[in-house]
Amino acid sequence: MTTTRVEGLERGGSAPPAGAGSGSDFARLSRRIVAAGLLRRRPGYYAARLSLVGAAFAGGWGAFFVVGDSWWQLAVALFLALVSGQVALVTHDVAHMQVFRGRRASGVGGRLCGNLGVGMSYGWWMHKHTRHHANPNHEELDPDVAPDILLWSREQARAATGLPRFLGRYQAQLFFPLLTLEGFNLRVASIRALRSPTMKHWGAEAALLLAHVVLYLGALFLVLSPGKALAFLLLHQAAFGVYLGATFAPNHKGMPTLTGDARPDFLRRQVLTSRNVRGGPLTDVLLGGLNYQIEHHLFPGMPTPHLRRAQVIVRAYCAEIGVPYHETGLLRSYAEALRHLRWVGEPLRGARE
Repeated sequence: MTTTRVEGLERGGSAPPAGAGSGSDFARLSRRIVAAGLLRRRPGYYAARLSLVGAAFAGGWGAFFVVGDSWWQLAVALFLALVSGQVALVTHDVAHMQVFRGRRASGVGGRLCGNLGVGMSYGWWMHKHTRHHANPNHEELDPDVAPDILLWSREQARAATGLPRFLGRYQAQLFFPLLTLEGFNLRVASIRALRSPTMKHWGAEAALLLAHVVLYLGALFLVLSPGKALAFLLLHQAAFGVYLGATFAPNHKGMPTLTGDARPDFLRRQVLTSRNVRGGPLTDVLLGGLNYQIEHHLFPGMPTPHLRRAQVIVRAYCAEIGVPYHETGLLRSYAEALRHLRWVGEPLRGARE
C-alpha cells in the first residue's frame, strides 16, 4: 500500500475561506455556490427536523415508562440509541450555525441537545471539532487523528507505546468493538473537559451534564430492576457508540494525512482529506448529511438539505481544476478505513513494509 500522506501540495496559503483571494480556486467555487442559492438558510427544514427528532426522543422515553420493568426494554434501548445519534447529529448542525442565526441561540440549543440530551459537552466538542475543520487529517493539528487509542499512520505506530502500541497490532479487527465504548468515552471526556481553561460557560455545561446523568440513571434504576437497568445502560450506550462512530468513520479515516508544514490551500486541504459516501435519502438521514463530507468541509455553514445539490457543482468543479474527488459506497468506505488501519499496524506485527 502506498503512503497515505499528502506530499508536495503546499499551494497557496492556509487561510480560511474568508481570507481567500478573489481569484483563488475556492473563491471561484464559492461564487458558483452562492449563485445557486445554496448558502441560504432553511428554517422550515430545521423546524421539521428538530420536531421529528424531538418527538422520537420523547416517544422513546415515553415507551420506556410504559413498558416498565421488562426485558422488552432492550428493544427500547436500541431505538433510543438511534435517536440519541440523531440528537448528536442535530447538535452538529447547531454548532455550525446552520439552525440558528446567532451564536448565543446556537450555544443554548447546542448545550440543551448535547449536554442535556446525550451527555456530551457542547463546549468540549466545539473546541475539538473546530480544530478538526481547520486542519482535517493533520497528524499534529487535528485531534481526530491523534494517536490516543487507534493509530492513523505508520509513523504514529513506530512511536507508539503502551495501550495504543498493544492495540495497534489488531486495530482493524478491534475498530467496531471499540466503538461500543464511544458513548462512555464521550461522557468521560466531557466531564474531564470541565477542568479545561478553554471551557466557556462552565456552570451551564456542568449543570446540564449533571442533570443528564441524574435523570438518565434515575429513570433506569427507578423503573427497572438493577439487572435490567444495567443491561439497558450497556446496550443503549454500546449501540449509540457504534452508530455515532459508524456515522463519522467514513468521512476521513483512511484518507490522506498531513504532517508538519504540508498544508495545501483551503480547497485542497478539505477535498483531498475527505471522502463522500454515495446513497439515497435513507443514507442522508442515517448519516445526517455527513455523507457529503467534502461539501460540508468546504461550506460548513451550508444547510444539510443543500449538500446534495452542492455536490453536483463541487464534483464538476474539482474535475475542472484537476483535484481528485473521492466518493464510494457506505460498505466500501468502511472497508477502506479498516484496510488502512490494518496497513498502519503492520510494523507492530513485524510485517515487512
